[in-house]
Amino acid sequence: MEWHHDKFTVSDDRTRVDVHIVTKLLGDTYWAHRRPPHVVERLIGNSLCFSMFRGGEQIGFARLVSDRTVFSWLSDLVIEKSLRGRGLGRWFIKCILNHPDVAGTQFVLQTRSAHRLYEQFGFELNDKLMTRLAPAYDQQMKPTR
Repeated sequence: MEWHHDKFTVSDDRTRVDVHIVTKLLGDTYWAHRRPPHVVERLIGNSLCFSMFRGGEQIGFARLVSDRTVFSWLSDLVIEKSLRGRGLGRWFIKCILNHPDVAGTQFVLQTRSAHRLYEQFGFELNDKLMTRLAPAYDQQMKPTR
């Protein structure tokens, strides 16, 4: 599925996601700056991904972990720094929330800096969410098979 706005496109086509660009975009965030490319590649493969493009250049990324029935976790929404403040984030969120596979689900997310942005879309801050942080990537145990 694709959405278009001026020179920008949002796509849910996972095959269009550029792992290296997403790793770079996430590397500029406070929450994902330590994710190595192999981790980014794996999370792309296990998520409903949304990419934002200007022409053919990927300039944004977001993903959902969802059962596509009742629950969706919005994560890793990021837009290239030089393009922020133009309303692209609001448009990006609208595209994601209206995707037909998840539009009827409950959405949750974590943020420490974008409350006002998400509140515009009905997200409410509450004290019900519990979080367990993952160990550092270099300390995670590899599964044995």
